Amino acid sequence: MDNIAGYDVRPGMYEMNGATVIPGGINFTIHSHQATSCELLLFRRKASEPFAVLPFPDNYKIGNCYSMIVFGLTIDELEYAYRMDGPNDPSKGLLFDKNNILLDPYAKAVAGLSKWGVEEKEYKGYRARVVKDDFDWGNNRQPLTPMEDLIIYEMHVRGFTMDESSGVDFPGTFDAIRQKVPYLKELGVTAIELMPIFEFDEMHDHRVYEGHDLIDYWGYNTVNFFSPNTAYCSKPEYNKEGNELKRLVKLLNENGIEVYLDVVFNHTAEGNEHGPVFSFKGIDNNIYYMLTPDGYYYNFSGCGNTLNCNNPIVRQMIIDCLRHWVIAYRIDGFRFDLASILGRNEDGSPMNQPPLLESLAFDPILGNVKLIAEAWDAGGMYQVGSFPSWNRWVEWNGRYRDDIRAFLKGDDNMEQAAANRIIGSPDIYNPETRGHLASVNFITCHDGFTLHDLYTYNYKHNEANGWNNTDGANDNHSWNCGYEGETDDVEVNNLRHRMIKNAFTVLMMSRGIPMFLAGDEFGNTQFGNNNGYCQDNKISWLDWSLLEKNHDLFTFVQYLIWYRKRHRVIRVDTERCSVGYPCMSQHGLTPFWANFHGHHHYIGVMYAGVHKNGKDELVYMGINAYWEHQTVTLPAPPEGCKWYVMIDTNRVDSVVMDMVEVSGNVISIPPRTVMVFESMLIEE
Repeated sequence: MDNIAGYDVRPGMYEMNGATVIPGGINFTIHSHQATSCELLLFRRKASEPFAVLPFPDNYKIGNCYSMIVFGLTIDELEYAYRMDGPNDPSKGLLFDKNNILLDPYAKAVAGLSKWGVEEKEYKGYRARVVKDDFDWGNNRQPLTPMEDLIIYEMHVRGFTMDESSGVDFPGTFDAIRQKVPYLKELGVTAIELMPIFEFDEMHDHRVYEGHDLIDYWGYNTVNFFSPNTAYCSKPEYNKEGNELKRLVKLLNENGIEVYLDVVFNHTAEGNEHGPVFSFKGIDNNIYYMLTPDGYYYNFSGCGNTLNCNNPIVRQMIIDCLRHWVIAYRIDGFRFDLASILGRNEDGSPMNQPPLLESLAFDPILGNVKLIAEAWDAGGMYQVGSFPSWNRWVEWNGRYRDDIRAFLKGDDNMEQAAANRIIGSPDIYNPETRGHLASVNFITCHDGFTLHDLYTYNYKHNEANGWNNTDGANDNHSWNCGYEGETDDVEVNNLRHRMIKNAFTVLMMSRGIPMFLAGDEFGNTQFGNNNGYCQDNKISWLDWSLLEKNHDLFTFVQYLIWYRKRHRVIRVDTERCSVGYPCMSQHGLTPFWANFHGHHHYIGVMYAGVHKNGKDELVYMGINAYWEHQTVTLPAPPEGCKWYVMIDTNRVDSVVMDMVEVSGNVISIPPRTVMVFESMLIEE
């Protein structure tokens, strides 16, 4: 036992990273490859200066790891940080400065960020709090939903309930989402994907444009990977940070809904050489970041720096981080932003079998976790269909989005590509090695137009972002149905409504894992903004009043989800039906004639198999993206059966409840309409 700065101390537990409460004190552990000394700084809550500075004695360091147990501390009013000294040579990537206050990379809570949109002036840099994890999960059991049964709902924690129309207590918080769980269950989704909830500083790039505050609303600039964003809590949770999020996860799991996190391991908020030094840069800059030979930052993220993910130190931190979220928060899955970066070597070159991706695929703690890759990055690497998977990783299928959008709006020569997307993209994902569930199918997500805006605007309208409308994607494959922006024209609005229903029908009838953007189910709009990353206002907030206005759209989406769940043959291959039709087949205007011609603008897809009750199960979707009626011949149903119309997006009540029979297997499909047919026994 030693005494430093008035505190009894002893060498700590070197394998226990971060700050951990133990009987009688707190264990502090941090590591740096090239630091020559380290100091622990202890602060009272919100104090500008530390009340104690404890240098780590030389004998408290083993290898590159500093560890110290400090006795007599209580966590209630305590905040902590570090200072490190060492060589400072930017050309070699060494940025040690003994005056920099450094945030613990393994911190479980970050101080000073709990008030959304407020810059807390008491803080110089970021500091950590010590968290005592005593949350009672009870008999909580995670849903462990099979991949084929997933229906993913992407949402922004704040934007989901921030508008007053949401009608919740504590809008914009985890607790507010808890009040919407009955809604999510009624809708029928089986998983929610939360946009970044790792601690980020929304004021990091704060600016004012035309009198409006623009901030880092989306949250893709991570400050710390192990701690939740405290500004998403309804009230401060001093030293119990994360409990409100845990209550949300527990409630969702109890209702059969999994929780996925959108995680950003490709870069941090420290930026490039002009950015701040608050954590990784001051601890081991040339280990945590990819650097050029002269010490500058590779920028494959488009955000200034690139995390050096396949360095053993960084790789271990990422694994430790994900394990933490699975163990402490019971998270069910992760969507990795710009995941191709996770497969780059330290010099930026692509790797054949990236050790990080392989480690995550086989890690025992992550064994039941869904791993979803955004299989591209800002450095030009596009790996949709070729992302290293080990049959564990699935991918956001960007080609599904682009091809389905282009086909539905009427582009020529898109039939074959769109038909392949609908049956699980076998031309991209080899069914022999990847199966039919490697593709996360989506038409919209946070990045781009909402589904309403996709058929309301030909062009992006990002003027409010302050970059002269130069930001955001230009290749949207959108169509305004004849008028740019909102209109009172009944004919235009009816067409837009039908196009939205067409898109939802195709999505829910496609093989793969469907995902859609929160609010699309009731026609939410971002007023043409396709890059709302900085808009913390009505542009990005869901307008829940549209749920009543477009309730028919909501009930239609609800029915589609129910229909998908009811027909397993849509989701996976089953036994062959009595007629011997393949499990999936593509059709033109005539059965099994899939030699598509670009001018027909028609696709037929049929799923055929055997229901668990032993009866044949055949479902056929016909998509007429043409602007005129087209006559379609359906495949012959099994003996004793006939085709019946189940969905017709041209009807006001698109769900056909009056069992319309198809006479002679021939039907005329109206312009820009999707119809779904089901084979049933005649006596049914």
